[in-house]
Amino acid sequence: MKTSSNLLSNNKELDDGSPNTYNSQNITNEQYKTIPIKTNYIKPEESYDIIIHRASKLLKNGDFLVVSETPIAISQGRLVDEMEYKPSIISILITELWSKYLWGYILGPILKIKKRTIKNLRKLPTEARYHKQFILENYGIKHALKPASEAGVDLSNVPGTQVCLLPTDPELVVQDISDKIRFNLNKNVTVMIIDTDVTYQLLGMKFTSIPIAIPGIKKDLGVIGYVLGRWGKIRGPTPLAVSKLQNVDESINIAKIAEECQKKNNINVETVYDMKKMFNGEITNVTIEMLESIEHTPAIIVRKL
Repeated sequence: MKTSSNLLSNNKELDDGSPNTYNSQNITNEQYKTIPIKTNYIKPEESYDIIIHRASKLLKNGDFLVVSETPIAISQGRLVDEMEYKPSIISILITELWSKYLWGYILGPILKIKKRTIKNLRKLPTEARYHKQFILENYGIKHALKPASEAGVDLSNVPGTQVCLLPTDPELVVQDISDKIRFNLNKNVTVMIIDTDVTYQLLGMKFTSIPIAIPGIKKDLGVIGYVLGRWGKIRGPTPLAVSKLQNVDESINIAKIAEECQKKNNINVETVYDMKKMFNGEITNVTIEMLESIEHTPAIIVRKL
């Protein structure tokens, strides 16, 4: 079960006219400078243009504007209530035997997955059965058998028992944002949407488990990609779409730099359990109002020096 790292520790309401003035941590190295773009919570069906507005005074020609997938998908209304799905025998077996016990106690340690992931798998709640059923019905068995972060479905930054799917037509979204910046701000930037689910490399092939990725990355491998990734090298987050044709390695590198900046600006909310601790209660009780009380970083400007 995946979360995106968009939540920040500062519980202030942003002033709409004053972008990025709250505890931002820019990162500069010899090759790149990064600038976090902060906003209020982007609600379902709400325009993502607020990201452009907040970035407008900071962008320069040649910049990369790297946007997280979840706020875009939420803006598109890509939310589903998993409690509407009735767990089947198969989803119960996948949750309780395959994920919780086989991956939590045998395969996880053998394949050396993160200790945090193993710990979370061992304490999977019964609600995970609904999640597996949803994945089964919408993405198939190869994604349902992946122990965590199935099909890029996001369980954080959404209210109640809803989950957020990957964005629809991310290629059109990056082009739309790029065009608006060019026409309204007269600035030429490259826009990228990324997902924190990783891209691996093995024997020269780049691949990811999730269903969407830029050309040059083999996508939609589900549990097969996850297992192969144990023997491969983690390259970085997965770019879903880029507004201009880029070298795949450069795109992944830019995505990785943006993710590093985001981690510097965010508290440690890498799993749904971290989010539970943050709100001091059950995840199913999280409301939009609670999400609005937190500062978010939906995008990062990456600038070559």
